[in-house]
Amino acid sequence: MNNTVEDGGSGKKVKLAVGGGCLLAVLLVGGFIAAILFFVFTLMKSNDAYQHALDAARHNPQVVAALGEPIKDGMFVTGSTKESGGAGSAQLSATISGPKGSAKLYVEARKIAGQWHYDAMVVQLDSGKQVDLQSAQVLAPPPN
Repeated sequence: MNNTVEDGGSGKKVKLAVGGGCLLAVLLVGGFIAAILFFVFTLMKSNDAYQHALDAARHNPQVVAALGEPIKDGMFVTGSTKESGGAGSAQLSATISGPKGSAKLYVEARKIAGQWHYDAMVVQLDSGKQVDLQSAQVLAPPPN
C-alpha cells in the first residue's frame, strides 16, 4: 500500500510566495523607517542655529588647525529643536570632521522675536580641549 501523494510542487510555490511576501513587508517597513529618519535628520540639519554653529566652526582658526579643511558635518544630528512663530529653542550636537581628525559640535540656543540667542556654541576636539565659538577661546579639558 502506497501512502504518498504527489503535489506537483504547489507546496513549494506557497512557501515561496509567503516567504517573498514577508520579505517584501520587512523591506517596506524598513524603507518607511529609513525615510522618516532621513526626514528628521535633514530637518535638524537645516535648523538656522545649527547652520550658524557649523559655519562658525568652519571659520574658526583653532578648529581649522585641529581638523584641517574642508570641515564636513556628519550624517547624524542629535538633540531637539522646537520653533513656533518667532520663538523656539535648539539643543543639538553633531560630529564634524576634517582631514586631520574629528570633533563634536554642540549648540544651545533660544529664538526670541525671530532672532537666535546662543547660550553655548562649542567644539570639543578629540584632545578634550573645547573651543568656544562665541568668544574664540580654547578651554582646557575638564580634569578627570
